[in-house]
Amino acid sequence: MRSVKNFKNSAFPYKLMSMFINKFKKIFLATAFTLALGNVFADGEPEKNAETQSKESAKKNIDINEEIQREFHITVSAMNFNLNPHTAAYSMEAQILDGLYEGLYSYDPRTLEPKNALATECKLSRDKLRVTYKIREGAKFSDGQPINAFSVRNAWLMLIATPNAPYASFLDCVKGAREFRAGKIPESEVGIQARDNTTLVLHLNAPTAHLNKILCHHAFAIKTGSDNVFSGAFVLKERTDNMILLEKNQNYWDAENVHIPSVRINTSDEIADNAWDFNMGKVDWIASVFNSKTILNQDSVRLAAIFGTEYIFFKCQNSPWDKAEFRNALISAVPWSRLRKNSLIKATTLIYPLNGYPKVEGLSDTETEDAIEMMREAKKAAGIGENEKLKLKFDISATSTRQQDFYEILKEAWAPLGIELEAKITNDYRYVESIPSSDADLFVYSWIGDFADPLAFLELFKENSTLNQTKWQNEKFNELLKEASLTNDNEEHNKLLANAEQVLIDDGVIMPVQHSISLNALNGNAIGGWYTNALDIHPYKYLYFKEYKSAIPNVVLLDNKNNTKKIN
Repeated sequence: MRSVKNFKNSAFPYKLMSMFINKFKKIFLATAFTLALGNVFADGEPEKNAETQSKESAKKNIDINEEIQREFHITVSAMNFNLNPHTAAYSMEAQILDGLYEGLYSYDPRTLEPKNALATECKLSRDKLRVTYKIREGAKFSDGQPINAFSVRNAWLMLIATPNAPYASFLDCVKGAREFRAGKIPESEVGIQARDNTTLVLHLNAPTAHLNKILCHHAFAIKTGSDNVFSGAFVLKERTDNMILLEKNQNYWDAENVHIPSVRINTSDEIADNAWDFNMGKVDWIASVFNSKTILNQDSVRLAAIFGTEYIFFKCQNSPWDKAEFRNALISAVPWSRLRKNSLIKATTLIYPLNGYPKVEGLSDTETEDAIEMMREAKKAAGIGENEKLKLKFDISATSTRQQDFYEILKEAWAPLGIELEAKITNDYRYVESIPSSDADLFVYSWIGDFADPLAFLELFKENSTLNQTKWQNEKFNELLKEASLTNDNEEHNKLLANAEQVLIDDGVIMPVQHSISLNALNGNAIGGWYTNALDIHPYKYLYFKEYKSAIPNVVLLDNKNNTKKIN
């Protein structure tokens, strides 16, 4: 969502934001607090969710002037976008894909709870091992072809069969999905059944309370084998190296409630130019890449805590770094205050400290002398000479000064332990995609949860998960995640997940650095349908323009009706 950045990576201008964070402290703390609210991480039992959804009103009464709706302009950081929902993993891609494709459920723009989309009804069997969905009648792809239960089945089988699909393992709760993904059984044995055009049945290995939350994610949206056919509110009209143009999908089932005719997404890392364009009315929304101090209307600056974390992790593939005692020796010597110096929300644990989520003992103490002794003992047990130098390779992005700073800090801290830290510079802009094939031992990662549950993070470390980049395996960890997925008791669910996170931290796999934030510029007085939320996801289908007169003099604005410029 959310990462990767993310990598699901969000490219935040940390130094610029630290200059003005105090000014927005009240706003920031208020939005950070929303991460702790119960309704953000509410129970996700499919049966209860379906009942709630079936009773919701079709639309709230919002008086929208259709005459002033026009093309919506967005500026985001430059990147080579992957617009295949099955393989895309970056947060900026997720935002666009949410507009192009839709699945059984979509995110509520306020609460992030699942909203009925292509599913209109959900029933859960008494044993909670069979979920039956009613598919919306009359739904169509952008080319006019019908979307039905068979379309859903085909799309999900296509996802599971895609070798590099990062989120495919989230469907391992379905009978036969993991075996089909491994090529062990034919697709006919996968527990995804289309009984008829409007009835889809999932046969589960075990009760999965968070299933419908998962299905909001773009990876589980409905697509065909064509890259030019869409199921969402918009279609891809044009694409260049630095621009993506989306147009309203006239065949979309809810087209009458999509108010903006098109969305133009421009990419730019020119921070000063981006702020200038926003001030001049050329851009309606900037995501991340601007200096807030240069925004004339300061009420437009949105700084918020989100459900994300930046951390450094060990890839447990090379000896001796596949052993916990060596990893923990290094972690004990990390100078945390220096490593987290430029972090706005310092992280000692992987998961944001949520209300109702038990305390996890994080990483905060630096014990260099203990670390030296731990390394000495680890070498002795492994038959390595006490004075033998150990090489450790740190893969860092050539474009990230932040990662280069991490390298210098750790190189200095680990030298007394007899560690020769080597930097491997990755020139590939899509840093995260190079990790599976890299021979390095250490990486920097940023992740934004893909659904509102701590499982969205812990899935990254589960055995056989398509998201597990660490190659770490731990039987106790896997069992705790399994137990957490089975229970419908939210308190017990969180307790089990907190225990699993503690296992992960105690085994020396990760070094948390900071919890993520979002930075956006958008005038809420002129734009509706955009809400601050914990995943920084803002579906384009809900956006609309309000009638608004700027209070800032001498600002060039776009005329909403004909796109001509005028002076306020």
